[in-house]
Amino acid sequence: MPVFPRSVLALAVAAAAPQLFAQPIDPDQVEEVIVTSQAVAYANADVSAEMLQRVAPIASPLAAVATLPGVLVDEGDQFGGDDWSTFISIRGFQTNLDEQQIGMTVDGIPNGNSNYGGGAKANRFIDTPNLETVRVSQGTADITSRSNEALGGTLDFITDAPLEEQQMRVMLTVGENDAQKYYVRFDTGRLFDDTTTAWLSLSSSDAKTWIDESGESNREHAALKFITDLDALAITGYFSWDDVHEDNYQRVSLEQFEADPGWDRLTAEWTGIPYIDQVYRRGWSTLRENKLAYLKFDFATGPVDWKLNTYWHDNEGRGDWMPPYVVDLIDDNGGPETELVIGPQGGIDGGSPIGTIYFVDANGVALSPNEGCTSSITFPYGGAGPQYDPGCYDPGAIPVSSYRTTNYWKERYGANADVAWTLELGDNLVNTLGAGLWWEDYDRDETRTWQNIIDATSSYRFDKREYWTQYDRSYEVNTLMYYVQDKLQVGPVSLNLGVKQFIVDLERSDNFSGEKSGKVDSDSDPLYTVGAVVDIPFVDGLSAFAGYAENFAAIKDEVLERESSAVDDIEPETAENIDVGLRYDGERILATLTYYEIDFDNRLTFIAPDNPAGIDYTIGTNGTYLNVGGVESKGIELAGSWQVSDAFRVYASFTDNDSQYLGTGNAALDDSLGIFPGNTVAGSAQRMAALSLDWTHNHYRAGLTTRWVDERELDQANSQQVPDYTVSDLYVGVGGEELGEFLRGVDISFLVNNLFDEEYLGGISGGAAWIGPGRSASLTVTADF
Repeated sequence: MPVFPRSVLALAVAAAAPQLFAQPIDPDQVEEVIVTSQAVAYANADVSAEMLQRVAPIASPLAAVATLPGVLVDEGDQFGGDDWSTFISIRGFQTNLDEQQIGMTVDGIPNGNSNYGGGAKANRFIDTPNLETVRVSQGTADITSRSNEALGGTLDFITDAPLEEQQMRVMLTVGENDAQKYYVRFDTGRLFDDTTTAWLSLSSSDAKTWIDESGESNREHAALKFITDLDALAITGYFSWDDVHEDNYQRVSLEQFEADPGWDRLTAEWTGIPYIDQVYRRGWSTLRENKLAYLKFDFATGPVDWKLNTYWHDNEGRGDWMPPYVVDLIDDNGGPETELVIGPQGGIDGGSPIGTIYFVDANGVALSPNEGCTSSITFPYGGAGPQYDPGCYDPGAIPVSSYRTTNYWKERYGANADVAWTLELGDNLVNTLGAGLWWEDYDRDETRTWQNIIDATSSYRFDKREYWTQYDRSYEVNTLMYYVQDKLQVGPVSLNLGVKQFIVDLERSDNFSGEKSGKVDSDSDPLYTVGAVVDIPFVDGLSAFAGYAENFAAIKDEVLERESSAVDDIEPETAENIDVGLRYDGERILATLTYYEIDFDNRLTFIAPDNPAGIDYTIGTNGTYLNVGGVESKGIELAGSWQVSDAFRVYASFTDNDSQYLGTGNAALDDSLGIFPGNTVAGSAQRMAALSLDWTHNHYRAGLTTRWVDERELDQANSQQVPDYTVSDLYVGVGGEELGEFLRGVDISFLVNNLFDEEYLGGISGGAAWIGPGRSASLTVTADF
């Protein structure tokens, strides 16, 4: 049930109607263009206002970076309503189900890692209408960045500042697949002797899955931000609460996509046969609740600037699956199965399976299939054995199955301090010495529980009392990062030299035994950064830059989940980045050209135990993590925008990237682990391009963007290639006063994603891919008063 009832938000929309003329929407505010890059010694890009126009308010803020050079973003649907299928790639580095190699921050605050299990990407902390921009550092992470997984760069999502004047904004978005979003935001204007501005926003959104509309994505979000300026001290505070329930999309093989590009092999109808119903979409779900709060304090003491902040993050949720059996844990000697009856003592904690239960008789006694029977079930996963087929049992056999949930909880506390001492040493000679600290402590609990489906013949409803808690563990991670950096500005030349280091301690506890069951130190060596920016003489706005940086990703606590991982032999992942390029900032033209080389070492990979066909639901803590070589990337990135006239702007980007696997140095070991030195990194595109045309005139606006992604390898063996694809998005908008004086203060925007309904495969993970979403349209009406 929604926390914010639809009726309440709908009434807020209606209440605005009599006052719509009170405050017209300012077209200059809507169309303000943000600079596309910053004058630093590495490649970077900022999301512009036009790029945000191409993102529906109901969509994820991750979509805003999709057209930037070197960046590939694919999500399971156009509205980003499924974290399970989210895929991000930058220069061959990826964040997906298997790997997290790209750092994310929110207003500079670390997100607490981006993995599916217990992590949280930026879309869990920000509502898209509150997004000002995204600052992307491709490859070379900013030395001040607070992330310990930023091997391939960082994405810093920036929330917008409160308005100077009081305003109420009401927004309604409707779209295909029953998509709808209600959004209300109140800006206070200046308060407390004009020292403080603030805003409060609430939103509620829903959409059905674009594939057969058999699943849903529901989201409730609330956020508050304030800025207090006391002349000598600026205080910024932010709080967000986000609660989602997302039914997932599933990956498919290339052959499955070619057979039916509109179906991901999850089903819409309950059949009463557990083997088939294990892929019932409503049983593939992600539930997450995130709360984030921070306080920032900025002040100066003479030539010294100070930036201090502290933050808190709470994350809880679960991931759902439906194994087509009940796990047998106790030998009942031919009697009724204990696992099917939850007594006052509760379920079973720990232990190992002794078998599986597929069908029982009326007394709860496990049955075996009739001898010699061959199953007629052909779907999913290539078909089933006789133990799964009701036709292989005598009449009266009752199917049983489980609802398996992996349950997550995490709490983080942290603090940051940055200081910069700037001295003018003479004419055209300025030196800035900077230093900073990041401290974070987090505790994470993870359990896996198995519940009985109440009646497997009729629905996926399950008993809330678990019959088995497979494991219950806690993880404590302490992070300390420090950096020192010196910047010297000598006329047109800027030089910088810096060093940073991470000190990371991880510990695992078994909550069944109460014992500390694993510990590892994941400290980095000193990581160096050096760079230069030179303003080219005789060409106003043209500069050259070059930078070298060493990046680092700490060993993640999920490594300690796998008991067979030899943690003493595992090394943190590292990357060495070189960027060389040109940047032009002219009156009508903005452009960047970058050449890069990256060496990624100690790549950490999960090696699963031998699996039967389909999903191994009882994998638990089996499997192991190993360092298996690395990745070598090199390429060029080009981006530019041209203000053709007051009305027209053109934006284009192009990427040519070559990312290849590096081996362990031992050919026999590479063969045994399935490592293919010299092969192209799975999921990375060699070439990408984007072209956008935006037009504005008075209160009218429109834009068309086309994005092309080259073919990609589906697996590490490079045995199959995913075809290239081209996707176009179209938006048009108008201020209400152009349609009539009574609509003053109203803005109407219409957006079509995947305009030509391209059929394609999007994100890649684990040798399979998610189907790219089809064409979808959305209409947004905004009223300010």
